[in-house]
Amino acid sequence: MKYLARMRPSNLVILAATPFIIWLFATVPNYQRSLVAIVGVEPGAGRMFIDFLIMLAVLLALVMFALRYLLPGKRGQRGVLPYLVAAVAAVAAAFLISRGVISIASLVNVIVANAVDPALSDLVVKALTPRQLSPEGAAIVEAATLGYMNWFALANLVLVAALGAVHLGKAARGIGKVIAIAILVLDGGLLAYLLLNAHLGFAAGLFTTIRAGIFAYMLAATLGICWAGMLHISPGPKTTRRYAVAAALMLAAAVALFLQPHSKYVLAGSLDKKVAIAKGTPKPMIDAIRYGGFDGAPADREIGLRSVLDDDHAFRLLQEGDQVSAVFVPEDKAPAGAPVIWKVTFLPDYLSTPANTLLILGILLGLLTISAHQHGRHPLSVGTEFFVDTVRGVPMLVIILFIGLPLAGALKDATGGAINPSNVVRGVFAIAIAYSAYMAEIFRAGIDAVPRTQSEAARSLGLNNWQLARLIVLPQALKIVIPPLGNEFIAMLKDTSLLSILSVRDVTQRMREFQSASFLPFAPFNSAAILYVFLTLAAASLISHLERKYDVGKH
Repeated sequence: MKYLARMRPSNLVILAATPFIIWLFATVPNYQRSLVAIVGVEPGAGRMFIDFLIMLAVLLALVMFALRYLLPGKRGQRGVLPYLVAAVAAVAAAFLISRGVISIASLVNVIVANAVDPALSDLVVKALTPRQLSPEGAAIVEAATLGYMNWFALANLVLVAALGAVHLGKAARGIGKVIAIAILVLDGGLLAYLLLNAHLGFAAGLFTTIRAGIFAYMLAATLGICWAGMLHISPGPKTTRRYAVAAALMLAAAVALFLQPHSKYVLAGSLDKKVAIAKGTPKPMIDAIRYGGFDGAPADREIGLRSVLDDDHAFRLLQEGDQVSAVFVPEDKAPAGAPVIWKVTFLPDYLSTPANTLLILGILLGLLTISAHQHGRHPLSVGTEFFVDTVRGVPMLVIILFIGLPLAGALKDATGGAINPSNVVRGVFAIAIAYSAYMAEIFRAGIDAVPRTQSEAARSLGLNNWQLARLIVLPQALKIVIPPLGNEFIAMLKDTSLLSILSVRDVTQRMREFQSASFLPFAPFNSAAILYVFLTLAAASLISHLERKYDVGKH
């Protein structure tokens, strides 16, 4: 009864309704099918789930052993022995896995199949969904897994034995800390990958939603703390002068780039057919030709374009005359005898891109510097306030679409394809950036709630700004802002459903796919709603636990 008394009332209501929900999903076929599709249950899910629990138990035992040893004071030393026994059992299980006595093949196979590129890798069966390893690929992965687990078990055996000897022999605690950190790096990294990145086919859609919410929240909280700290930056005696000089240098560099020699191009030929344009031609020039942005262009139609590799390719197509009747080439390469339709000069991309960037940054920095000087603030503080106000005024869906499509595409083009984040990563960054503006205000309110006298007392003791923030201000501010931060996590968890607009196969996207394929009117939507309710109630319960643990409101 004490446990029930401590539960939140809404959780009690859900607990009372749980038998009916279980009965609904157990007896109604449409709801069963909906739940399986929405959660992302793939063939062989039962075996994969068991494999997941085995690996989770092994890694958790080793990580908890290391963390327990790192706990400060005698309490950590006294409580290590039971964790040592669990760690030894985990190492024994790892050896059994490396010998094939315990199999985790189902989990490993689905992780590898979804980690490689299906178009380039020979490990997976082509054009098969969900992805599946070929027989040859499965044999290769199994051999590699056994070899890795053998190395993993040996490494942990040495580390656990060394840390156990240090503890039982009461050796120098510094040596034990080094060994414990090594265990955390080895096993904690694998545990983080398993929980936060590995494809888990027994609940792929559900894990996509949870992971997106967790990653976005961590990133948003980090950015929010940064924005809140920047809002509290105080200007120095030379701050305005330095930023004014930086803005002037940016503008001068932009002007110098704009004054560089321009490229001279001509559009030569006729507009009866398509225009050949070489790869690398600036997009504004391409759009000007396509949409008739020059004198003499046809007003009743768009001009057809043909992309070519280089100018020589364009000349060959012009001579053939089948598809191309005009070319857009440098003036000194204009084909002899071809009438010139349009002459234009422009700055090449390798000059115009940095010039425009420096111009925009210089103007922005100049405006921030002027505004900061008028209000007696730091330019970074004014810029952060502008960012927070702007982002909070843009709808979440617009931010997701902007970052997920044009901005990510521009980043890919600018880096030559070196940076091409997945849709999940794009969506996580979009949600994090949007929510960081709200969290910045939450952190700012928490920081302002800490009495200034404590900061003054800390400074009188010789603490610098970093020590003041880390040791005095942030611990008290974080305790104050736990409830609103919890509300932001719940809202963020629900807003991950907007990532379906980027074709991220989370709970919402899978619900839409199943509903489109099955034409069921209520079962998919009700199943998704129930799933989100359970997720948000679990998050709310965690927040309530943190509030009780840290006695929120008693600061």
